[in-house]
Amino acid sequence: MSTTLPGTRNENALMSAIERWNANDLDGYLDLYTDDVRLHGFAPEPLDKNATRAFYEGLFAAFPGNRIELHETFGDGDRLTSRFMLSGRHDGDFMGIPATGREIVMPGITILHFRDGRCAERWTCSDMLSLLIQVGAVPPPG
Repeated sequence: MSTTLPGTRNENALMSAIERWNANDLDGYLDLYTDDVRLHGFAPEPLDKNATRAFYEGLFAAFPGNRIELHETFGDGDRLTSRFMLSGRHDGDFMGIPATGREIVMPGITILHFRDGRCAERWTCSDMLSLLIQVGAVPPPG
C-alpha cells in the first residue's frame, strides 16, 4: 500500500481492521466502526452497525477466506480515501446466486470519516457489475 499519511492514528486503525478482515476475524474488523456508524453504497439506505455485520456475514459466507488489498490510501483531516481490491472464490450463495467455485476480484474505492480514531461514516463504490458477471449472474457485454 502506498500512502501519504504514514503512521497516522486513522490509518493505523484502518490497517488493523484490514489485517483482522484478512484473518477472517469479523468482530475484530468491526471494531473499526463506531456504534452509530453509517455505511453508504451497500444498499439504498445507509447501513447501521447491525446491518453492516449482516451484510459482511453474507459476504464471508459466499466468499470464505476472501482478502482485501489496499492499493492507495490518502487523507485529509479526519477522512481517509482508499482504493482496494477484494478477491476470493465464490463458494457460497451470494444475493441468491448459488456457489460457482469461480475466483473473483472486485475493485472499489472507499472514503472513511473518522471520529476519535474510529470510522463514524463511510462511503463506498464497488464494481458490483463486474462481480455479478464473474459469478455468471449477468452476461458479459458484447
